[in-house]
Amino acid sequence: MISALVYAGEKAVAYDDLHEARQSAGTTWVHAAGIDDDTVSAVQSAFGLHSLAIEDLRSDVRAKTEEYRDYTFVLLKHISLTPGETTFEKEVTTSPVGIFIGRDWVVTLSTEPAGPIQRVMDAAECGDERLLQRGPDFTAYRVVDVVVDAYFDLLDGVETDIEEIEEAVTVSTDGEIIEQINDVRRDLLSFRKQVWPAREAVGTLARGDPAEIQPQTEKYFRDVYDHLVQIADLTETYRDLVSGARDIYLNTVSQSTNEVMKVLTVVATIFIPLTFVAGIYGMNFAGGPYNMPELGWTYGYPAAMLGMVLMAGLMLVHFRRRNYL
Repeated sequence: MISALVYAGEKAVAYDDLHEARQSAGTTWVHAAGIDDDTVSAVQSAFGLHSLAIEDLRSDVRAKTEEYRDYTFVLLKHISLTPGETTFEKEVTTSPVGIFIGRDWVVTLSTEPAGPIQRVMDAAECGDERLLQRGPDFTAYRVVDVVVDAYFDLLDGVETDIEEIEEAVTVSTDGEIIEQINDVRRDLLSFRKQVWPAREAVGTLARGDPAEIQPQTEKYFRDVYDHLVQIADLTETYRDLVSGARDIYLNTVSQSTNEVMKVLTVVATIFIPLTFVAGIYGMNFAGGPYNMPELGWTYGYPAAMLGMVLMAGLMLVHFRRRNYL
């Protein structure tokens, strides 16, 4: 789907023909939702877009800003989390957003048919002429801004997952928790790989390096750049929180294991002397000048059992007093 608007000083007018919109006096904004061959060819033919920029848009290339002779090309990534089979299992998916900023025109290309860019276009069609009235660079700023604002929504969802994980690690040592922690850490790492290049790409616009960026628009791009810096800081903070949750989980598991080993050690220690006594009297050496004591005593067996019980009881009381149990 291709939408074309031209602002000629009074209001934005929609055009069906891209070449006619390109030649019209005023600021032109063309937005194409979908990067299929027919759509790209039509836009490329009307605005003379370089094939290398189109190739970058179709490839898995990191966000960047490149200057061409007649326009500036900005490549960003729309990022979303696709739910998986479990609550915390999500996959970071990206879709390219291409922004071409010319002297009196701006072209945006995206694979999202109904994304944040389309909402901005709909607002312009409904009478928000301020976008095109301030020039193509300001329109490009609004597109960049809505793409970056979506990053905050994604981080809000990750923050909720981290809060649930932090509550879970303090009350459970379930093996699924460590898998959930690793899922969130992997998502944050993938998100970080997309945010840092985007920050550099917007930083080029914030400095006003491209000729198409007017001085009065630089401050708006600097605001978006500040948002990206904040997003990068939040990403690092959340990674630290997840790492802390993992450490708490491992410490909890280690403490639980130590408690079990303590109990097993106490039980084994109690049975060591009992096993010694039973082993000696289990040899059954009788007769000769070196008879084992009490073998011929009528109450030898009950006495041995009572002694073993008393021995175990005394050791149990001792361990309880030392808080070993």
